[in-house]
Amino acid sequence: MVRTPAARTTVVERIDVDRPVFSVEFFPPKDEAGETQLWQAIRRLEPLDPAFVSVTYGAGGSSRDRTVRTTARIASDTTLVPMAHLTAVSHSRAELRHVIGSYAAAGIRNVLAVRGDPPGDPLGEWVAHPDGLTYADELVTMVRSLGDFCVGVAAFPYGHPRSTDPDEDLARLVAKIRKGADFAITQLFLEPEGFLRLRDRLDAAGCHVPLLPGIMPLTTVRTLHRGPELSGAPLPPDLVARLERHADDPAAFRAAGMDATTDLCEKLLAEGVRGLHFYTLNRSPATIELVGRLGLAAAR
Repeated sequence: MVRTPAARTTVVERIDVDRPVFSVEFFPPKDEAGETQLWQAIRRLEPLDPAFVSVTYGAGGSSRDRTVRTTARIASDTTLVPMAHLTAVSHSRAELRHVIGSYAAAGIRNVLAVRGDPPGDPLGEWVAHPDGLTYADELVTMVRSLGDFCVGVAAFPYGHPRSTDPDEDLARLVAKIRKGADFAITQLFLEPEGFLRLRDRLDAAGCHVPLLPGIMPLTTVRTLHRGPELSGAPLPPDLVARLERHADDPAAFRAAGMDATTDLCEKLLAEGVRGLHFYTLNRSPATIELVGRLGLAAAR
């Protein structure tokens, strides 16, 4: 049997296994030092066999070329299954088709199609390009039309930060799935209830694609506060009280934060969640530690 190159394997194939798995997210480096840090993280995580690795896409396409290069290098130089992000921000339809073609040419099979955040202010007003797309479901349709891609989309356990109607927010997610999305990854959250409610609501709507929780290891005071601010997830008061007593002791905060993150992951796994998506910030130690604690590394 001819072995399929990792780059051509789909995310759905990688997560459709009989054990819980994990995946990781990186962002394209801005300079040589960042490039070194990223590839150190990739090489340290590679032996743990994540189900896939994703590379983000800057607001307004500011990191477009770096995203293409980084994802293509992962596809060619590692054993990992890569997924490239794509946003509609500040792009015409022609530019989007060009980027999708670049991914296809690099042998990249998996794409996360998201509308994206406004440049400069992630919580600012979103304005479509005059010859661009307005909604992520349109981007899903475009990616689907241009190749044999496995397409993922974003989900929000507590609703999009700019949405005031939970039902409308769910309808947007359902629309993306019905336009052809194969799976969804959530923005980060700090307690399991919102994720589990969203999973149940999707199931009730007849959408049975995999829903992967996005997990941010709580290693600093900044990760505790900034992530929820951007994702729209609430800050659980008991968690804040548990961690902020260590605000002036970075080592103690990290230890308590990693315990809290482990607790969250264990609750999700106990509820039948089959994959955890870790936001790494291009560093490996916290993710490696969590994978070890949770027993998620693939058997060799």
